[in-house]
Amino acid sequence: MSAPMVIRINPYHAAEMLRQALERHGVVADVHHGYGLALVSVWVGVVVWCDGQRFWWRTGWNVERRRVIYAWHPAIEPVRAAHRISMHYSDLRRRQSYSLMIAAFVDEADE
Repeated sequence: MSAPMVIRINPYHAAEMLRQALERHGVVADVHHGYGLALVSVWVGVVVWCDGQRFWWRTGWNVERRRVIYAWHPAIEPVRAAHRISMHYSDLRRRQSYSLMIAAFVDEADE
């Protein structure tokens, strides 16, 4: 019996493809890379990491275990990952309120 084949792609390339897919969902993000990893900065508290094999991002906190809860998706499916991340992003935007200073800045930028 042989070990399963692991598909790995360039982390920066995968992160850039995710950024483009997020953009099609109306989500603006930045890509940063180095040391064999890439990250996509989406929103406050939403950073998507990529190692070339998978994307992963924080989705919550487990109070009982005192641990972060992560979601992950294969890096070879950036479009499907973008759909999941954009839903998480929309949920966070709906639940998180802006500080007064940030709210004024956002209102000014929307004009």
